[in-house]
Amino acid sequence: MTDKDDETPVIPLREAPGERAAWGRSPLVIAAWMLVEWLLVTNAIQPSSRIRVAALRAFGATIGDGVIFRQRTRVKFPWNLEVGDDCWIGEGVWFHNQDRVVLGHDVVISQETFITTGSHAHRRNMALITRPVVIEPGAWVTSRCIVTGGVTLGRSCLVSPGAVVMKDVPAGRIVAGNPGQDAGARFQPQPKRG
Repeated sequence: MTDKDDETPVIPLREAPGERAAWGRSPLVIAAWMLVEWLLVTNAIQPSSRIRVAALRAFGATIGDGVIFRQRTRVKFPWNLEVGDDCWIGEGVWFHNQDRVVLGHDVVISQETFITTGSHAHRRNMALITRPVVIEPGAWVTSRCIVTGGVTLGRSCLVSPGAVVMKDVPAGRIVAGNPGQDAGARFQPQPKRG
C-alpha cells in the first residue's frame, strides 16, 4: 500500500513548531554544554563523580551535597535539573529534561533509566509538549525504567526494573510492568537496630 492508497493524514514534520522552544539558552551555550557533557559527564573513562557534578553545576544544575553521578550519564539541559542531597545516579542514566526534573534527597536512579519531560502533539501538529518530572525523597527508580513527563513519583516508592511510568505513583507504592502498574505493596521501614 502506498501513501496514495491511504487517506489518513500525515503531519509534515518540517512545519512542526517548537524545535528550539525548550532550549532556554543560546545556541552558543548549548554547543558549549554538548562539548563539556561529552568530555566530562558521559565519558566512560572519566571516573570522577565530583568532576561530573562540578560540570553540571557550572551549567546551572542545582545539585545537593553527597550526590554521586556515575559514568555515561546524559543530561540534555543541566539548567533544568535539581538534585537533592545524597542521591545516587547510576551509570547510563539519561535525563532528557526539556522541562524541569526535580529529585528530592536520598533518591536512587539506577542504570540505563530514561527520564523524559518532552513529547509531541501527535494528532495536531507535532508541536513540542513538555511537562516536569518530580521524584520525591527516598524513591528508587531501578534499572532500565522509563519515566515520562508530568509524572510525580511519591516518597519512598519503588519502580521495578524495566517499568514504564506514565502516571503518578503514590508514596510507598511499588510499580512494575509496561505500563507501570501498582503492585499493591507498601514500603515498610525496618526498625533501626542497636
